[in-house]
Amino acid sequence: MIPDLDSQIGISVYSTDFNGIGGVIRVTPEDFLVSEMISEKSQNSIKENDGYAVYKLKKKKIDTNHALSDIFRKKGIRLKSLGLKDASAITEQFVCSEHKGRVIDNFTSEKYSLEKIGFVKKPLTKKNMIGNHFKINISQCSDGLSLFEEHEKILNFYGYQRFGSKRPVTHLIGRAILRRDFAKAVDLILSFTSSYDSAENTEIREKLADKENYAKYYDSVPFQMDIERIVLKEMIDHDDPLKAIRAIPVSLRRFYVQAYQSFIFNQSLSAAFSDGEDLFEAKSGDVCFDLKGIIGKYVKGLDQNLALPFVGYSYYKKTRFDYQISKVLETEEITPKDFFIKEMQEVSSEGGFRQAAIRCSNYSTHENVVEFSLSRGSFATILLREIMKPQDPILAGF
Repeated sequence: MIPDLDSQIGISVYSTDFNGIGGVIRVTPEDFLVSEMISEKSQNSIKENDGYAVYKLKKKKIDTNHALSDIFRKKGIRLKSLGLKDASAITEQFVCSEHKGRVIDNFTSEKYSLEKIGFVKKPLTKKNMIGNHFKINISQCSDGLSLFEEHEKILNFYGYQRFGSKRPVTHLIGRAILRRDFAKAVDLILSFTSSYDSAENTEIREKLADKENYAKYYDSVPFQMDIERIVLKEMIDHDDPLKAIRAIPVSLRRFYVQAYQSFIFNQSLSAAFSDGEDLFEAKSGDVCFDLKGIIGKYVKGLDQNLALPFVGYSYYKKTRFDYQISKVLETEEITPKDFFIKEMQEVSSEGGFRQAAIRCSNYSTHENVVEFSLSRGSFATILLREIMKPQDPILAGF
């Protein structure tokens, strides 16, 4: 049976017949280890001196953005990551200076350490990152992890983190923005509640459901609800939903739209699988990625990975998945043209393509520990979902 949370984020199928071992992940940060991988060429480009400094950031109980903000506050140097790692794990990743010149010594704080490993001629970007390696302990599970052999047959869904996990609202905000219903987007940001949220947060959000309460309860909104405070302040001062949404950092506004695109992708992938489409083997006419991540048409004999459209204003209709995608868009009352937003052009999205199946390598198990590597953009929780088949993903640590 598909959990309700999965349905909320567009996932309505399992791609394996494995019964699932249940259990819980992330009981402690040590249960979930993540190591970022860069290409061999990128690794070899790191030299002993001259250029842009490259560091290895190791952390736990803090996410990437907060760690980098803390480094800037304490050391006065801005570093950029190749990917984001959350707080509920022990993670190791590359970060790079965007400017030549000032270099800082190795640095350790309570939640992270920073180690200089060399220099590169050009700053590293996410294009240098090829994936992540995971080592995960599954607690309180039944025996049978070693029996799971379908790691090469996992659909490449977007995971729970993309949608807010405990409060799956990011895609709903994105849909409201695309529909130009900025008042609805404000309402979702301020008052959307989830059964997994804290009682204190839920109480505040219920009060903010009434527009008349905005000024009355502004001071009660905790500072960690920074986006809510930004939106509230704009609404109190100007009573203009579009102005309030535009006050949110552009990266987050883009993320709302991307989350909705992810929701459409999950729904489309689920529908194609249910309709019996082969999503693990490309065929003539398909759009594919080669092993270097370059997009192109299927070529017989070439090692390629099937891709599905990621809908935007330049949506490419000529794939065998247009039937499912068009039905999803019709149900959602959204068209590809809606992804060009005149009122907020900076968050418009032309779309693109995403791999249909997860590329999993270096897979192994020992007792209740599973190790594997995933290519960039794939979610470990989606592989774990097939192994564990959790009844309640949030209670299971997802």
